[in-house]
Amino acid sequence: QVRLVESGGGSVQAGGSLRLSCAASESTYVGNCLAWFRHAPGKEREGVAVIYTEQGLSYYGDSVESRFTMSQDNSNNTVHLQLSNVKEDDAGMYYCAAALETGTQLPRTFFQGGTWCKSRLAHSDFLAWGQGTQVSVST
Repeated sequence: QVRLVESGGGSVQAGGSLRLSCAASESTYVGNCLAWFRHAPGKEREGVAVIYTEQGLSYYGDSVESRFTMSQDNSNNTVHLQLSNVKEDDAGMYYCAAALETGTQLPRTFFQGGTWCKSRLAHSDFLAWGQGTQVSVST
């Protein structure tokens, strides 16, 4: 069963920090590409970051590079997104997504060391989505 549950959203001051979490079911977490997307009113959905959980390799969208950090906790099947130096444009609904419902349904070689995950982020090509957690930025 696919499960992606986000938490950690809230209000943060511009320049501040916030950590989002996404708890996944084990079958969805293992050997998969797990990503964060965000969607703000009037804007297109944007891929923020993705991690290949088999190797812990992460990739980021240009607008958040060097400010956001994605990490994983294998003991809890959870990925985190650390938001730092937050800007007004970072506000929106943040969604956790999995490229596959079950990561192990494809061989490891398919993921090409995580670069396949990066390409999926660019195309928003993810099969499973969480309900989202809201981030607002105050100035």
